[in-house]
Amino acid sequence: MIPTFTCPITLASQSPRRIELLHKIGLEFSVHPAGVPEPPAVPGENPLEYAQKMALMKARKVADELPDHLVIGADTVVVVAENILGKPATDDEAREMLNLLANRWHLVTTAYAMVKQDQQFEFAHQQTTRVHFRALSTAEIEHYINTGSPFDKAGAYGIQDYSAIFVDAIDGCFYNVVGLPLSHLVDSLIIVSDQLSSA
Repeated sequence: MIPTFTCPITLASQSPRRIELLHKIGLEFSVHPAGVPEPPAVPGENPLEYAQKMALMKARKVADELPDHLVIGADTVVVVAENILGKPATDDEAREMLNLLANRWHLVTTAYAMVKQDQQFEFAHQQTTRVHFRALSTAEIEHYINTGSPFDKAGAYGIQDYSAIFVDAIDGCFYNVVGLPLSHLVDSLIIVSDQLSSA
């Protein structure tokens, strides 16, 4: 059950997927996109640390503007063969990523952070799911690229759209791949509510 907060809750993202997921669990919140640039990971950077760094950066940015709000920031990364895949900027980048993911396992990590600046409070957590793609034909990849869907998604795919047919196995939380691990997020909201009320 979602805990009750005495402060407003704000999502530091305009992601329609994350907005939909938070509505799904009945959380009352407003949307205030962080609007911060998302620099690529440094070669060799730990994916978990990178995702958490980005989630905190987004939450802190909005918390600076709304210090009495509990601000939620999140970031999702796709990792294959020790490479962190961001959002493709071109058809060629999307094609390269999808070919790299085809017929193998990869990891999807979503980190989320909660910041309430007026109480100098920060909380961060991350969750990882293993996902396997079946073999993909050139025609399938080109069709998906032509939908335009890959370009706002880490790893050039969104498991909730047409690319769902690429996935033949999953180990872990499905919603984590969409953008927020709902079960873990609710557990974290309970912890955060208790900590804020006792501060």
